[in-house]
Amino acid sequence: MLVSVVLGFVALALLLSLAAGRLGPSYFLFLFGLAGMYALLSLGLNAQWGFGGLINFSVAAFFGIGAYGAALMTAGNSPIAGGFSPLIGLIVALLVAAIVAVAIGVPTLRLRADYLAIATLGLAEVIRLFLRNERQWTNGSAGIRGIPSFFEGWPLLGTFPQTMPTLEIVIVVGSPITLGTQFWRQLLNVSLLLAFLGGAFFVLRRAQQSPWGRVLRTIRSDEDLAKALGKNTFAFKMQAFVLGSVIMALAGVFYAHLNLFVNPGDLDPITTFYVWVAVILGGSGSNRGALLGGFVVVAIREGSRFLNDFAWFPIDGAPLRLLLIGLLIVLVMRFRPQGVLPPQRELIWPSAIEGSSTPERPTSGVRERKGGSGGGGGNGNDGGDNDE
Repeated sequence: MLVSVVLGFVALALLLSLAAGRLGPSYFLFLFGLAGMYALLSLGLNAQWGFGGLINFSVAAFFGIGAYGAALMTAGNSPIAGGFSPLIGLIVALLVAAIVAVAIGVPTLRLRADYLAIATLGLAEVIRLFLRNERQWTNGSAGIRGIPSFFEGWPLLGTFPQTMPTLEIVIVVGSPITLGTQFWRQLLNVSLLLAFLGGAFFVLRRAQQSPWGRVLRTIRSDEDLAKALGKNTFAFKMQAFVLGSVIMALAGVFYAHLNLFVNPGDLDPITTFYVWVAVILGGSGSNRGALLGGFVVVAIREGSRFLNDFAWFPIDGAPLRLLLIGLLIVLVMRFRPQGVLPPQRELIWPSAIEGSSTPERPTSGVRERKGGSGGGGGNGNDGGDNDE
């Protein structure tokens, strides 16, 4: 209930900002896309940590693989290829992410979880430094520009932003809202984001409720027990690790076509920190919680920028951002360690609880109930016992 009230207030504040002209509609859709990107990253980490207990500190690395994979295949100034369809870039980025996930998982997933954490932490730095220093492959710190929108070259959708008319809506006098080409372009990006989010959420929800998901939860709770039951725990952990890494790369592909520019700074380790905060906030193992956590983190991260617009506010927004996120972690760990949206209801098939109601409290003991349904002999025996 409290979560719904807070989200309602945030939505109301955004609507008021849009109506008053304080927040442009195009920028609002861009922020929504950024929040959805973090939600995708959180879903990927949730598939690894929430389902199987795999500690992955290379979220930013797989995000970068997706972003650079799409950019290098499609951008005009790509030093490798460039000029390919965004669909080709999407496929290449996801394949490279899966290959890298297998390469890092083979030597580490058979070991304890802390070895995986160390290996993934090292992987994140290796990929970031490679992208920054190998200029002949990645343009180095200059980054890659000229990335097309995802729908460029598509029938109808490729020219949709240019063919749509410019609209002007007046809600508050003196603060008109203009819906131009940039707005329609961002609207297409949001549509792509919703398709990615919907697909990832559907796959993870089905996986979570399947026997595969139950085995992963057993591995997270007690891997020795899963082995004793005859399960190949290495194979299950590898599948979860690859699945989560591919979803993270999918977020990177979306970011490349949203921002139209990528550089090694996008792989900053703080990105991994934000995603871990989002998963912890929402609830480990909860897909709904991962979505919520991603949007909340971006709301804090980007919302704090507007504090600099108020001259009377004595604190700069940038350091306050980290302070608020740190305070959020402390409060969640203290008062809601299971997360805001724990996954209990998500682990049950809807058909198992449809039409169910709270069972009535029995008015008689087990022996009396058995005696009533067992015929005359049962009643006689019960009666004899009662007489004694």
